[in-house]
Amino acid sequence: MQQSATDPRPRVLHLTQPVDGGVARVVTDLARAQLAAGLHVTVACPDGPLTGALRAVGAEVHHWPATRSPGRALPQEVRGLSRVIGAVRPDLVHAHSAKAGLAGRLAVRGRIPTVFQPHAWSFEAVGGLTSALALRWEREGARWAHRVVCVSAAERATGVRAGIAARWSVIPNGIEPRRFHPAAVGTVRATLLPDVDPAAPLVMCVGRLCRQKGQDVLLRAWESILARVPGARLVLVGDGPDAEALRSRSPRSVVFAGSVQDIVPWYQAADLVVLPSRWEGMALAPLEAMACGRPVVVTDVDGARESLPPGLAPHCLVPPGSPAALARAVSDLLLDPLLRESLGHQGRRHVLATHDVKHTAGAVADVYRELLGGEFAGRLAPTEYRESIHS
Repeated sequence: MQQSATDPRPRVLHLTQPVDGGVARVVTDLARAQLAAGLHVTVACPDGPLTGALRAVGAEVHHWPATRSPGRALPQEVRGLSRVIGAVRPDLVHAHSAKAGLAGRLAVRGRIPTVFQPHAWSFEAVGGLTSALALRWEREGARWAHRVVCVSAAERATGVRAGIAARWSVIPNGIEPRRFHPAAVGTVRATLLPDVDPAAPLVMCVGRLCRQKGQDVLLRAWESILARVPGARLVLVGDGPDAEALRSRSPRSVVFAGSVQDIVPWYQAADLVVLPSRWEGMALAPLEAMACGRPVVVTDVDGARESLPPGLAPHCLVPPGSPAALARAVSDLLLDPLLRESLGHQGRRHVLATHDVKHTAGAVADVYRELLGGEFAGRLAPTEYRESIHS
């Protein structure tokens, strides 16, 4: 499973399912950085929005038909990945999220240096017997990962408490500063939401419409928010399995934007960005919103405190699953424009200093360099990534 002698570049194979949302953006950013640094980058994934984005940055894409959750098709999916691995002959495999982490580690079984990046733990997403089975797998599967990369220290701590014995690295998520930047609220709002009163306080929630992201909690809080801030509007950006159920319980003051091609102007149009997740590793949406100069309210799940500037927790952090606490935090900020502006400035400074994607790519390069070593060490010098990603 070694690369062709005619191509001296280290060959990295990323495996991912899902192909949308934050995981897709992480994979795309890593592929762009690694290609710029001189690696041969291939991604195996199902068809979806990610495929076009990867080809646009120059990555090679192999179609891997896989469902989002484990099921009866898993053996076939593992065989499919084995064929991709045989064709690509990678020097290192980097599996993203629970499903690709499961199928990828079963296909490779430690024969190639393997990085597993959970992007939030699978056993937190389910309950009962399914959760117990997922946890058992994560404990067993850790032996087939040469490194488990967590996006926050809290995500690593969750894994350790769960009894997962892994070789850990913590690499916080990052954003592209040139893409995520402030803009005049009125200008972008008039373009995106022409039917919404430009003076209306506007709350934005960006994420897949599913139980994890907690939009149902935000909708339960929304009546209390409207009582304190009449005329406020809520925009849910994204699609997912809970879309119909959420629409059925939403008042007219809630707008469903669906999936969007470019998320940046939606952040820029907001007065406040809210992510009421039930669990995360470290969500990208708050980082992207803060990079756009927008204040955020997030739930106190893995990675949330680490993503915020010091001192912002009293204004921006609420317990998960609490509509009352969420309503208070959102209403307080909507009623205090000067505080929102201050928090927006603090958040942007913090993200630019600590969550620039070039730092993320450089840290991932360090992991690859350590695992591959030998003849590849010089080609994977971390400074190459840090200098090349913005070139």
